[in-house]
Amino acid sequence: MILLEKIKSLAAAGQEENIAIRRHLHAHPELSYQEFETCKYVQAQLSKIGIPFTVIATTGVLGMIEGKNPSKRVIALRADMDALPIVEENEVDYKSKNPGVMHACGHDVHTTILLGAAKILWSLRDEFEGTIKLLFQPGEEKNPGGASYMIRDGALQNPAPQGIIGLHVHPGLPYGKLSFRKGRVMASADELYVSIKGPGGHAATPHQTVDTVLVAAQLITSLQTIIARNRNPQNPSVLSICSIQGGNTTNVIPSEVKLMGTFRAMDEVWRFKAHELMMQQAKGLAIATGAEIDFRVDVGYPTVDNDPAITEAAWKLADQYMGAENVEETELRMGAEDFGYYSQVIPGCFFRLGVRNESKDAIHNVHTPVFKVDEDAIAHGVGMMAWLGVRLLDK
Repeated sequence: MILLEKIKSLAAAGQEENIAIRRHLHAHPELSYQEFETCKYVQAQLSKIGIPFTVIATTGVLGMIEGKNPSKRVIALRADMDALPIVEENEVDYKSKNPGVMHACGHDVHTTILLGAAKILWSLRDEFEGTIKLLFQPGEEKNPGGASYMIRDGALQNPAPQGIIGLHVHPGLPYGKLSFRKGRVMASADELYVSIKGPGGHAATPHQTVDTVLVAAQLITSLQTIIARNRNPQNPSVLSICSIQGGNTTNVIPSEVKLMGTFRAMDEVWRFKAHELMMQQAKGLAIATGAEIDFRVDVGYPTVDNDPAITEAAWKLADQYMGAENVEETELRMGAEDFGYYSQVIPGCFFRLGVRNESKDAIHNVHTPVFKVDEDAIAHGVGMMAWLGVRLLDK
């Protein structure tokens, strides 16, 4: 366990610097596919360490750390870099300086952790065999997902990794804990866009119109029956219509109503069957009501399916690093992550890092204007990523 203690020591020693990096990133958030300054900052940090890199996917960075016998085995470590269109309400010294943009999902922490782990791994490159690829990815928060562009531009080639590791901060998990889950852990995410058109008119003469509002209501209700009666009850799935737009007064039936929503599934076969059923439902309703219904599914991220073998190996390594009492099983989550693209191509493990601490007001959920993390968790994330990187090269 000499290597484990060395990594822990290095992670602790770099904590002050890593917190400074995180706060810089937090103060300068950038939206998906606009991470130009973040990309430059990551490049500068890698250059300072001495790690070679290339820029891919426009604002992504691919670093490479070669140990002894670099072709023996390859492991990839991934972090996302983009922020969200949220106005930050936290009153901290490092509050977002970019109006209307905030690191409200912890990607500043993820990027910091991978930079911290990279520094440790670079210092240990004479003590392991194989190659570690560092994937600093743009655009996790927005379709089609920056992971798809990283893969397109060769992030998983030349050399091809035998596995990939990613983490995400978890505000529901206490500081000092990690969580893992084998198999499906996060849902797919598809966006629904619906336009319902028909001759509008006076509300007092609905027989001379197609009541697009009523059709919208019928469609919303009938779509839920697909989830309730066509899906295996043991297969989690969610359909939510989140936006209804149409009409602007009390006595006019509008000629168009628009709906927007999201569909989540844990099973890829059921996912695409549900798409067909939803469009059939819309087509049938259009025939029955005389409305013109355009139903579009914008196919998004696939499920995150953790490879059982690499996840079991990572879980055991986490037990060694954190203590088994501090490693839990991750709950199924209907949230989505474009890490799923990687896990479709190579074995992947996506785990959770506890950042909750009531004493520091780190209690709020991601995607909120008051989201905070316990920054002490950064050292755990840095050490774990470095430890997993080195040890999974031996598997």
